Amino acid sequence: MKDFNFYSPTQVVFGRQSEEQVAALVKRWGGSKVLVHYGGGSARRSGLLDKMFRLLSEGGIEYVELGGVVPNPLLSKVKEGIDLCRKEGVDFILAVGGGSVIDSAKAIAYGMCYDGDVWDFWAGKAKPQASMPIGCVLTIPAAGSEMSDSCVITRDEDQNKRGINSDLCRCRFAIMNPERTFTLPEYQTAAGATDIMMHTMERYFTSEQDVNLTDALAEALMRTVKDSVFEVLKNPEDYRHRAQIMWAGSLSHNNLMECGLGKDFATHRLEHELSAVYGVTHGAGLAAIWPSWARLVMPKHVSRFVQFAVNVMGVSNDFTDPEGTAERGIEAMERFYRAINMPTCLSELLGRTISDDEIDVLVDKCSRGKTITVGSLEVLGTEEMAQVYRMANH
Repeated sequence: MKDFNFYSPTQVVFGRQSEEQVAALVKRWGGSKVLVHYGGGSARRSGLLDKMFRLLSEGGIEYVELGGVVPNPLLSKVKEGIDLCRKEGVDFILAVGGGSVIDSAKAIAYGMCYDGDVWDFWAGKAKPQASMPIGCVLTIPAAGSEMSDSCVITRDEDQNKRGINSDLCRCRFAIMNPERTFTLPEYQTAAGATDIMMHTMERYFTSEQDVNLTDALAEALMRTVKDSVFEVLKNPEDYRHRAQIMWAGSLSHNNLMECGLGKDFATHRLEHELSAVYGVTHGAGLAAIWPSWARLVMPKHVSRFVQFAVNVMGVSNDFTDPEGTAERGIEAMERFYRAINMPTCLSELLGRTISDDEIDVLVDKCSRGKTITVGSLEVLGTEEMAQVYRMANH
């Protein structure tokens, strides 16, 4: 087991009508004028935005609003938010939405405490030294950004999608009402469940030994999400299973699942380039990439993939053929993805295969011009990155 430092300071307010506490929570963290940041029209159509505005006003808190955050949040919107916050004297940011909205809010919060170009942080030219406080009202369980230290932003002009990590950007509070997820479309629900499971899988696939407790937590989380997603796809207003998924999304990405293990995140890094270039849904892109990554690295880590196959996917262990058991685990994961209408290759994701030139572009972006590698279970250089893309390109 690796040494670790676990830190997860976000206050979670979970349950029915939990959003009623928003004004008190903002005040607790010193907010007096709030930027309410959100995405498209769903938060407004559902009545949640109007409720937030009313509750803030009744609590004596001024607010300004900025909507329009898109999936794979854009730097241009972040800069618009920084300008608005400075103009209006905002001292707290409230994200109402999913991971894209929360990440956009985090980036604005960084920019409010920095005199230079906020992209400097993602370009590696500077490190955040401070952040304006933020909170969130979660409506889409998927990214786990409500409790994570990560923030992923795409620069519009060149489709560069990059992430940074810092405890400075962690939400002061996360309001989570599973009822607010009842209206999520089936595809978004399935993609969210895929992302949640992948956050744990990126930590679970490790070469570390004797991490039984963290392994057991991770396996239980993955099984729970796998089972619950079928229930909510059948009945979107199944509170019990919506709640399981929502809480799993937070636990999957608040670093609990990496205690003693570390993390890999090669699949995430490879997928970031797909969603940046082609605008695909992040969870769907992960499903399209993971089986190929798994088959590339599995031969050197058979026992770990056997453990996953048996303990998570319910595959019978053929002790005479461990590689066969491991492969059946990957195949079971592919069947799960297809059962919830997720792709398992690029042709299913994009409706076509991609050219060698397109693969070269993806590899160049992922390797930042052949200057970095990705992954830790197996370190992937440019040749291995290209191999995963090629394996997935069918």
